Amino acid sequence: MIRRLSWVLAATSILVTGRARAAEVGQEGDLASVEVHAFVSQGFILTSSNNYLADNTTHGSFQYSEIGINFTKPIVDKLRLGLQLFAQDLGPTGNYNAQVDWFYLDYHWQDWLAFRTGRVKIPFGLYNEINDVDAARVPVLLPQSVYPIANVNYLLAQTGAELYGYLGLGGAGAIEYRGYAGTILVDTLIPPGTPYQVTDLNVPYVVGGRLLWETPLQGLRVGGSLQALRIDATLVANAMPVSIRIPALLWVASAEYSVHNFVFSSEYSQWYLKSDSTDAALFPASPLITSERGYAMVTYRAAPWLQPGVYYSLLFPNASDRSGRANMQHDFATTVRFDLNSHWLVKLEGHYMSGTAGLTSSLNDNAPLSTLERNWGVFLVKTTAYF
Repeated sequence: MIRRLSWVLAATSILVTGRARAAEVGQEGDLASVEVHAFVSQGFILTSSNNYLADNTTHGSFQYSEIGINFTKPIVDKLRLGLQLFAQDLGPTGNYNAQVDWFYLDYHWQDWLAFRTGRVKIPFGLYNEINDVDAARVPVLLPQSVYPIANVNYLLAQTGAELYGYLGLGGAGAIEYRGYAGTILVDTLIPPGTPYQVTDLNVPYVVGGRLLWETPLQGLRVGGSLQALRIDATLVANAMPVSIRIPALLWVASAEYSVHNFVFSSEYSQWYLKSDSTDAALFPASPLITSERGYAMVTYRAAPWLQPGVYYSLLFPNASDRSGRANMQHDFATTVRFDLNSHWLVKLEGHYMSGTAGLTSSLNDNAPLSTLERNWGVFLVKTTAYF
């Protein structure tokens, strides 16, 4: 069996394609030597109606840019460190504010037991760790029901510690496990038009894990992820501070099958959250809300330079209320990826959307989602250079 070690930090460093070589600073083996990777991406978003992810996408928007550079360095045998600097512009978020996207100190004692600490990518589902690595996937946008790019700044990584390992099971395949605990750094940005200010926002805890089983059928892996967290915030409305507490529980069941240059993947997820506050009149407590999410995706490597892909994604923000355009999003997407060489790619992607649940009111003149166009389209172009 081919051992598909999916250590995300290693995968990120080589951008998964396996063809981009790192720049080596210093002589190999020297204390000062560092492995360096970098990428620059520019995208374009055009919608038939409804602004999506950025302002004015109905007329076309270039507010979709990413730049990153990462460094990894073996310190001693089995001990490694790394970090990535990242800047992004995606509509109202990012605005090229450079930040440490991730950093870690990793001790790989044995394949079956290793430990890392720092700001570590969250192992949620099959693809959360590559949500910021365009060269590692076929789609421009991963299925937004499970991997919402608008939330990538606080769903991508957690600051804390992680225990992980890979256990061979002989004829029964292999198990990869990851467990983590820490906190999440949350941006306090509130969209324009909201009637309150956020003076404090933090995540007291996030804890979770993922278990993937590489089955005896080569190329097939299945598994599940679970995450629990709580968001605490202090809001000021009408000069009155109000404390809000939002506990949440997220899980996803995953399956992926790679065969004959095809990759078939499907995931189903439910997110549970509720809220309470110190002022029930101003911010009434919400009952437990369950959102339902899922997708099915197929990609195909037709040639070293050509990879098409399609997926269908669905989202119900409140599974108990599926009626009306604002309470659903059906997303039919198709992508064509062109690898012009081993350091430069271009992607073309189209989406047919039914429903407005994935939209943001603040990007659409604060109009209620129920008043926006029910059926609409998205076209994206994205190019990435990397090494």
